Amino acid sequence: MAVPGNLRRQPANRGLVSHCTHHHIVVFLLTFFSYSLLHASRKTFSNVKVSISSQWTPSWVNSTAPELRPHELWNSSHLFLKAEEATLFLGTLDTIFLFSYAVGLFVSGIVGDRLNLRWVLSFGMCSSALVVFSFGTLTEWLHFYNKWFYCCLWVVNGLLQSTGWPCVVAVMGNWFGKAGRGFVFGLWSACASVGNILGAFLASCVLKYGYEYAFLVTASVQFAGGVIVFFGLLTSPKEVGLPELGADEDEASVEEDANRPLMGSDDVDDDDQNYSIQATDNDSQPKAIGFFQACCLPGVVLYSLAYACLKLVNYSFFFWLPFYLSNNFGWKEAEADQLSIWYDVGGIIGGTIQGLISDVLQKRAPVLAVSLLFAVGSLFGYSRSPNSKPINAVIMAITGFFIGGPSNMISSAISADLGRQDLVKGNSEALATVTGIVDGTGSIGAAVGQYLVSLIQENLEWMWVFYFFILMTSSTILFISPLIVREIRLLLHERRLRMLAE
Repeated sequence: MAVPGNLRRQPANRGLVSHCTHHHIVVFLLTFFSYSLLHASRKTFSNVKVSISSQWTPSWVNSTAPELRPHELWNSSHLFLKAEEATLFLGTLDTIFLFSYAVGLFVSGIVGDRLNLRWVLSFGMCSSALVVFSFGTLTEWLHFYNKWFYCCLWVVNGLLQSTGWPCVVAVMGNWFGKAGRGFVFGLWSACASVGNILGAFLASCVLKYGYEYAFLVTASVQFAGGVIVFFGLLTSPKEVGLPELGADEDEASVEEDANRPLMGSDDVDDDDQNYSIQATDNDSQPKAIGFFQACCLPGVVLYSLAYACLKLVNYSFFFWLPFYLSNNFGWKEAEADQLSIWYDVGGIIGGTIQGLISDVLQKRAPVLAVSLLFAVGSLFGYSRSPNSKPINAVIMAITGFFIGGPSNMISSAISADLGRQDLVKGNSEALATVTGIVDGTGSIGAAVGQYLVSLIQENLEWMWVFYFFILMTSSTILFISPLIVREIRLLLHERRLRMLAE
């Protein structure tokens, strides 16, 4: 008995190896490091929160103030009467950034599908670098402290940084098809974690000179990266005369369509194939799909809601981990910055391994479910970590593996799958829009979470913050449960067919 075409499994890396050129490598590296630099500038803010909080509180609270500023100047420029108020405002800034970032993602995805992705990405990187420089460096050099000015700058920064992720995912989706996508995107999505590590490293190196120099260094590197992207990034294979994704598969009908998602169309009837959001004409440049059309694509809403809960947890570690280590264990800020790197190391390994496993299974949701179940246990264990740096680092890396891995997979490989499913006929003009919806919804959840974390920490204690994380991780599993059940049924059905074929 012959196995149906949709059940014939190709080696996960077959198409990847046979079609990879030096252009693919350059695109991989440029998109990787461009988003790494964006994340490095965000990480700088979380890494210097203790220094900023000290700088914004008056001298009778801050014991180091007389060393930093003359007494009269210091007391005329402080923002808050006590450190707790400064901490709450820092959480508010995180929330403001993420809300504006979320709104920007919905818009940037649509803009990215209609304008040149290279222009949008480089503009966002360079402009954001200027805003970060103004926020952390220029205001300190001028001794200008104003809450409303900080809020306005962080709103603009969120809007500008939102141009990054939809553009880089769309470019990667244009160059890399489904063959090995879980592994390639799992490895590539480590760009955020690498950016976190880079930001923590740069901040810890120059923090002794003042937190303003941490912002100066990361903003300068990011601006230079934006210039390189403008002159060096190729947004699609057709720019260098290579065939676009999907062209090769039409010539080899025995192979699976490399643009078809893993979650999408195995059980779709032939009669339903006539429906498509895109017109079936032969236009060489199809129109980009609309926002609401993209929301109606199968799996987009469920994964968006799941990512809202998961990104809340992931970004809470991103924004608050160094602060938590310094305040809960009394470790120096520079040491806490360096130790927080282990969470990102775990996320890098988790995203790569889980992406590879999802390629082998050709299903994403079951891999996510197993990882998130382990994430609940690791969160509970990390909340009871002793005052020991080696033990804390190990548990932190494990937690990053089971939380950062699924987060990377949803925001990259699964977003690319959703934007290239059968209903859009592999049209790349849906990629940035779908990515913006998924990541934008996730950022809304993360924005709400950052303010809640600061409130819970202030009124209760850090243990309750971790209970809140466990609740959100469990909610992630709940939202994707219909997809988990569906894909497990498909796996069992495929297994039965293969057994009959043998």
